[in-house]
Amino acid sequence: PPLLAMIACAPQTNGAPPAKKARPGGWSPDSWRERPIVQEPKFEAGALAKAEETLKRLPPLVTPEEVRKLRELLTEVEDGKRFLLQGGDCAERFLDCSAPNIEAKLRILLQMSLVLSWSGGLPCVRVGRLAGQYAKPRSSDYEIVDGKKVLAFRGDCVNDIDPAQREPDADRLTQAYFHSAATLNHVRSLVSGGFAGLDQSTFWQLDHVKNEKRKQQYTGIVDQLKASLKFMRTCAVPLGASAKGVDFFTSHEGLCLPFESALAREEDGAHYATSAHFLWIGDRTRQLDGAHVEFFRGVENPVGIKVGPTAEPEVILDIVKKLNPNNEGGKIVLITRMGEGKVATHLPKHIKALQEAGLRAVWQCDPMHGNTYKVEAGGAEYKTRNFDSILNEVVETVRVHQECGSRLMGLHFELTGEDVTECVGGPQELESSDLSRSYETYCDPRLNVSQSLEMAFRLTEVLPRTE
Repeated sequence: PPLLAMIACAPQTNGAPPAKKARPGGWSPDSWRERPIVQEPKFEAGALAKAEETLKRLPPLVTPEEVRKLRELLTEVEDGKRFLLQGGDCAERFLDCSAPNIEAKLRILLQMSLVLSWSGGLPCVRVGRLAGQYAKPRSSDYEIVDGKKVLAFRGDCVNDIDPAQREPDADRLTQAYFHSAATLNHVRSLVSGGFAGLDQSTFWQLDHVKNEKRKQQYTGIVDQLKASLKFMRTCAVPLGASAKGVDFFTSHEGLCLPFESALAREEDGAHYATSAHFLWIGDRTRQLDGAHVEFFRGVENPVGIKVGPTAEPEVILDIVKKLNPNNEGGKIVLITRMGEGKVATHLPKHIKALQEAGLRAVWQCDPMHGNTYKVEAGGAEYKTRNFDSILNEVVETVRVHQECGSRLMGLHFELTGEDVTECVGGPQELESSDLSRSYETYCDPRLNVSQSLEMAFRLTEVLPRTE
């Protein structure tokens, strides 16, 4: 089977250090402070300075070597040798920093990647929205809660979901660091301890999946793979490291620049944002001369750029050139989020612009953010997303890439390993009336565990296969 070949023969990257680099002209970890900034919480100045000094003394959350390894793998994604799967919470919560919750998220991402690799013929690069997704952009500084105007909730690293505790609190930045560190520590112990090894029963657990058809399909894949592994051992064929564990990387939106710059570290003349392996810039913060683009042009990490229906191709090209002036591989991920029914109108011009400019990037589809809407249910208002709309945007995106002589190289989902009721549709046929049963998110709705695995299986009918 093709996945077996991946296990035995997949090239192992070593994250070798690059030649010493010169710092980009005029850049420093603090040069963003001289640029206009949006979406920045109004922390008390003294408390913020104290938090930043604390973060500067603390160890990095990720290492430069790990960042370089991800860059190598994303270069292989660009070259058609791998596929990028990214997923996790819309906004992590401090209270979810627990072993069962972390294990559930890791497990569903691994299971989805197995299904996609088995059907698509490519190994997956797995990136979690995990261990740092504690800040959220907001369209307004205020919101109405129970008829009262209060400061908007901006994520656990800024303020509290409790309307009475909405003042930005810089101490939460250090709390975010330690919750991220605890999450990363558990993820690393799971991966190194064999949690994700193909021999481990925990990898294959489907207790949460009620759909018997999907259980049978998934079990069929597992049985074939286990039989192949047994055969290889019988024949004394050496197994690659992928059979014993996986590479797993972390990501979040690089929104809170005091946090990001305090965790910037230098190695051999290059700077790395060590809060996560991969960070992205959102629609609201990608101003060419703004603070966020300024900070991320100086770090070696892969950087994602959200591309929505209002984005102009010339603007996106200018940002790509500024973030990646040498057109290096594995540096830029263009995350398209057009919305169902809008892909054919907006995506082709972006693909054409990138092709004509000869610029390198990973094309990734985020089918979540363009398909959010509000419903009334049980006397309350909920944000939700329809499973079919999410799937349809991926279908449209694959088709447009093919028509433009391009290729979809990755997917980006907001999901959880729990049985929440936040998105409607899917294998459980959830309706608006079901949302109140287990609506846990602080911000946007996520696919639950059954919907996530169902999405992976449905995508096997959509994504082209690599032989």
